[in-house]
This record gives sequence, C-alpha cells and structure tokens, in this order.
Amino acid sequence: MAHSIKPRIMYVECKGDSLTGPARIGRVTFNRTANTLSYDGKRFHRSEGFKSNYVCEETGERYWISGPKKRGGDALYATNITTKIDDDVREEYWTQIRNSPERMKETETL
Repeated sequence: MAHSIKPRIMYVECKGDSLTGPARIGRVTFNRTANTLSYDGKRFHRSEGFKSNYVCEETGERYWISGPKKRGGDALYATNITTKIDDDVREEYWTQIRNSPERMKETETL
C-alpha cells in the first residue's frame, strides 16, 4: 500500500521575474514523494533556485511554496505585498497555525 501525504495549508508565492510576487495561503496536495504538488488546478514540480523551489508545469513560472509560519512572515524575501487567504482554509489558518482566532474573519495577511 502506497504511503500518502496529507494535504496541507501552504504559502504559495509566484516569483515571476522578481524576488517577491503575489501570494496566497491555500491547501496543497502532494504526490507520493512530495516532488510534485497541486494547488488551484496547477501542478508544480520541485526545482533548485535562489528565489524559488517549485516550477509550474503548465507555465514554467517559478514559485516559492512553503509551510506558513506561526508568527507570519512567510515570504522568502521581505515584502509589503499582502497575502490572500483562501476561504476554505481561513479559519484553520488563523486558529491552528497562527493561534489568532480573533482574526478568523480576515481574508489577507502581510
């Protein structure tokens, strides 16, 4: 029987051609080895790079995808760009990851 990796809430940032870019907090699913993951209808495979760790298979765009931190500040490089939080993970993100249930209705974070 194959080992499966549970879907996780992750920080997903599209790098484009710069060090920072638009980002979301959302639920990501993994393949068996975690070398490929899926989010928002796109598949990403692991890559090596100084500003990214995954590449979108469809577009070739580079992404930084990582677990969100309890204290926030999930971007690889400091940014003032707000991060949108998917509605289906918002409550879990604020209560279980950030331990800030009073912020449960907030739909974005820095």
